[in-house]
Amino acid sequence: MLNHIWAWMIILSIFIAGVNDVYHELNRPATQKTEVKTEQRNLNKETKLGQVTSAAIEAANTSVKIAIGLIGVMALWLGVMRVAEKAGMIDIISRLVRPITKRLFPTIPSNHPAIGAMIMNIAANMLGLSNAATPLGLKAMEELDKLNPKKGEATDDMITFLVINTSAITLVPATAIAIRASMGSVNPQKIVIPSIIAATMATIVGLTTVKLIQYFHKKRGGKQNV
Repeated sequence: MLNHIWAWMIILSIFIAGVNDVYHELNRPATQKTEVKTEQRNLNKETKLGQVTSAAIEAANTSVKIAIGLIGVMALWLGVMRVAEKAGMIDIISRLVRPITKRLFPTIPSNHPAIGAMIMNIAANMLGLSNAATPLGLKAMEELDKLNPKKGEATDDMITFLVINTSAITLVPATAIAIRASMGSVNPQKIVIPSIIAATMATIVGLTTVKLIQYFHKKRGGKQNV
């Protein structure tokens, strides 16, 4: 679906830029048409198609610079998370947060692999490692789906985890800091406090909303799968 959306966005942008260029060329004053014959036009700046092409090339160059700037940060924290998993820290953390996870995910057994995967995902999000958290989130959803009695439909626990994953309380926005540093920010760490406040409020609102919806849904006699 996303591939189709992006493809149509690209096609529409090129089409609209082309139509805009044709329209302005047809309505160009005669004096300007005679002047451009003696001067070489810079189509990359004068035409919308040229501007679209230049913007695409510039964005591609910027993405490569950002990706290279993120390699060190991502490699470091992915290694830390792997060491923590092998050292058994995830099991320890699982036992510590069991009272919370039991309330948030009441139908998941306390020793189920989904709990460990979700905790790893939440920890990665707290450290601001959005890219590192993605495979852990997919693993958590895979484990949650094993408990799903009706495949293809999200359970309450899956929806709750998705809300937590999306809002993602961030204590150390490492990815955002790395991006700001790679782009030449003087104080890339200035976003730490605003990020914590914004993400915390988003998580509180998201969890409150989803739990209220689930509560009223169950009160009306609905099934867990929604």
